[in-house]
Amino acid sequence: MPEGIDEIFRRAKEGKPLFVNRDALSPEFVPSHLPFRDPQTRAVAQILAPILRGSKPSNLLLYGKTGTGKTAVANYVLAKLKAEANNPNLVLAYVNTRLADGEYRTLADFARHLDLSKGKQIPLTGLAVGEVVDRISENIRENKKKVVLVLDEIDYLVKLFGDDILYSFTRSGNRLSPGFLAIVGISNDLKFKEGLDPRVLSSMSEEELVFPPYTVDELREILTERAAVAFRPSVASPAAINLCAAMAGSEHGDARRAIDLLRIAGEVAERDGLHGIDDSCIRKASDKMEVDRVDEAIRSLPVQNKAILYAVSRFDGGTNTGELYLAYSGLCRRLGIETLTQRRLSGILGDLDLLGLVEASVVSKGRRGRTKKIRLLIGRDTLEKTLAEDPAFGAAG
Repeated sequence: MPEGIDEIFRRAKEGKPLFVNRDALSPEFVPSHLPFRDPQTRAVAQILAPILRGSKPSNLLLYGKTGTGKTAVANYVLAKLKAEANNPNLVLAYVNTRLADGEYRTLADFARHLDLSKGKQIPLTGLAVGEVVDRISENIRENKKKVVLVLDEIDYLVKLFGDDILYSFTRSGNRLSPGFLAIVGISNDLKFKEGLDPRVLSSMSEEELVFPPYTVDELREILTERAAVAFRPSVASPAAINLCAAMAGSEHGDARRAIDLLRIAGEVAERDGLHGIDDSCIRKASDKMEVDRVDEAIRSLPVQNKAILYAVSRFDGGTNTGELYLAYSGLCRRLGIETLTQRRLSGILGDLDLLGLVEASVVSKGRRGRTKKIRLLIGRDTLEKTLAEDPAFGAAG
């Protein structure tokens, strides 16, 4: 018989907790120092330091794969900068554009850091984007504010909504004076700038910093430090930490994934009433993370990407671009959404391939030339369950 709820709760109350500070393994946690990121930390600090003298620093772009410490370094330096400064007009704002999910919400989240006066505050909806930009600019100018705005996942904002926000802010120097606004963009995409308007590129005048992936040895030390803060002694053995580091390091050197893996493994061990984390806990945690990663990746896709992904799932053994386009076009008619061109479909397939949701490889057909072989890399049941949450796919059938 499955374990009853009463038994689950009883074991939770009577069992000895494994965590002493669960927050130490959360994405928002900023440690007292950042191992193996001293060069990057110093570089960001040097670029932003002029703001302590009241001068506008250069705009800055931080590049690197997920989990390479970009956000941690940015937040770490901002915290140090805020502690060092003694200027009520200094504003250090952080916005994750993926969580904001749109131009308006990104601007509204930014505006909350500025403490706009009554009557000039930004409602959740209802204003034109241009009006929101005007209110923000007016607040910075009239209050002589010195602002550093960190836009995390800036590539997500630009790809889905364009670069109008960047254009407005990077070309607004005179409108903001005697205040100013410096932008720190954080991107997982090294080719992010290729999609920017040339006018935005010319006015960014930014400095760039690339974050390399962590090695397995570096991940091991990072996890060891975090585990000492997060768990009771001996909960996370060196063997458990080695396995977490090896699994994350062999794939992509992602410290965030390694830390999440250790946290979820600790939660599994605690739920199972164990005294420490063993290999099975880590394997279970890895499986859970993979399912969660796929679900989140699908949920965050724009409707066109979801439609293409759904069309791919209709072909059990894979398909080619021509067949896929016919299936996609029929789906768009049923859903009542715009049908993109075949060229744009191919571009989105490339993005889905990068996310690991589909495989879109070019296959030679000899004298008949080449074709693109496309197949789904995730479970169809998982895809359909996640898409069912989107009202737009109620008619997908």
